[in-house]
Amino acid sequence: MKAISISEPGDADVLTLIDTDAPEPGPGQVRISVVAAGVNRADVQQRKGVYPPPKGASPLPGLEVSGTIDALGEGVEAWKVGDEVCALLDGGGYAEQVVVPSEQVLPVPAGVDLADAAALPEVVATVWSNVFLTANLQPGETLLVHGGSSGIGTMAIQLATAIGAKVAVTAGSADKLEACRELGAQVLINYRDEDFVERIKEETDGRGADVILDVVGAKYLARNVDAVAVAGRLVVIGLLGGTKAELDLGTLLRKRAAVIATTLRARPLEEKAVIVAAVREHVWPLIEDGTVRPVIQSRHPLADAAQAHREMEASGHIGKILLTTGQ
Repeated sequence: MKAISISEPGDADVLTLIDTDAPEPGPGQVRISVVAAGVNRADVQQRKGVYPPPKGASPLPGLEVSGTIDALGEGVEAWKVGDEVCALLDGGGYAEQVVVPSEQVLPVPAGVDLADAAALPEVVATVWSNVFLTANLQPGETLLVHGGSSGIGTMAIQLATAIGAKVAVTAGSADKLEACRELGAQVLINYRDEDFVERIKEETDGRGADVILDVVGAKYLARNVDAVAVAGRLVVIGLLGGTKAELDLGTLLRKRAAVIATTLRARPLEEKAVIVAAVREHVWPLIEDGTVRPVIQSRHPLADAAQAHREMEASGHIGKILLTTGQ
């Protein structure tokens, strides 16, 4: 099969199209003939050598795919050859075939194009596990999403709006903020010329955001703690702004607030299975009735993975970037 490997840590040009053996499904696994793969920030970090795959995972990048099941491992009963699916992966998605535990596989939602379904597993699982299962966002509460126009951001806006939460976002351009507004965001903050702490307090009568979903990390830590409400929950899922910062525990104590840092990729299969099952139960109906949809910025052939990474690193995209295999 064709696949994209990382020849050595570096810039986008280290992504290399190779010929390699197709993987064989082990017990409890299925093999998917890949139609499309989602491109994620984690892939970029892996390419740079700062986010290695978990032990036992494929060294190839790629955390989500869509396609058709073409082989079953021993003991798999929930799926059959020919099923159109999408899946959450530990790695290996930048390839024409990939194996994955059957518990991390989802049916393609009715009404969603097979290739477009590759835009769903990673962002939906990330948002649902962090905003809803961990931070327990409730109707009527305020969610602040940093990077509102990203793949994760566009999904968080839609899901929070669907349950009746108020959504505030930060983004760096008028076009990005307009896209967030169209998806349901009510408070639009251009971080280049506005202070999101002041703005979120203005919009909440001084209360702050009940839940903050943050991909920036250290650079925003102090300001996020200032912006979070009493009994609020700050969930850090990315480190684009660094890993180390001072934390004012006095402010955190006075607010009785929580700072939670999580990753999805390294979680054990049992935890991922719970998340995927919850996504299928709670989110898939919203996608199938049109309340929530994947937001696609662009599609690139698998061989052009380097260009897809350059597009992501330029940060001009709105929604997801996909790689397609032509299968």
